[in-house]
Amino acid sequence: MNCGRKANNLLIRALSADSPEWAALADYAETASWRAGAFLARCMRENRFAGWERVFAACSGDTPVGFCTLTARDELPESCAYTPFIGFVYVDPAYRGRRISAEMIAAASDYARSLGYRTVYITSDEQGLYEKFGFTKRGNVRTSRGDMTQLFAKPLE
Repeated sequence: MNCGRKANNLLIRALSADSPEWAALADYAETASWRAGAFLARCMRENRFAGWERVFAACSGDTPVGFCTLTARDELPESCAYTPFIGFVYVDPAYRGRRISAEMIAAASDYARSLGYRTVYITSDEQGLYEKFGFTKRGNVRTSRGDMTQLFAKPLE
C-alpha cells in the first residue's frame, strides 16, 4: 500500500472508495486485532460510504498502522440529530503510545471543518479516553442495536 511519506514517516490520508489504497486498507482492517476491523472492511467492500464520508488511513512508510472514519452516522439511529461522527478509531498494537489516534482524530476533525461542520461526535463505552482529545461527554444514548453508549462532542474552532 503506497500511503506516501512525511518527515516523521507517518502520513494520514482521507480515503474514498475510488482511492487507490481503498482495497489494501480494507484488507488491513479485516486482519486487525480488533473485531470491529472486520466489520469496517465489509462496509468498505460493500461501498457503504457515500459522498463526503471518508476512511482515514495512518501509514508508517507504506504500511498501514491505523484507521478511523468520518461518517454522517455511527451506531445511532437515523433519527439522531447529531452529525458527523468519528468512528472505528484503531491503532495497531505495535504502534500504540505514539499519539497516532490523536493525529487521526485531528485529520478527521480538519476534514469535517473543511465541510462546514462546527462539531464532531464520537460514541464510545471507553471512560476517560476521548476527553484527552478535547471531547466532552454529552450523555448516554441508545444505539440502533438498542444498547446504551456514551456520546461525546468536540467543537471545531
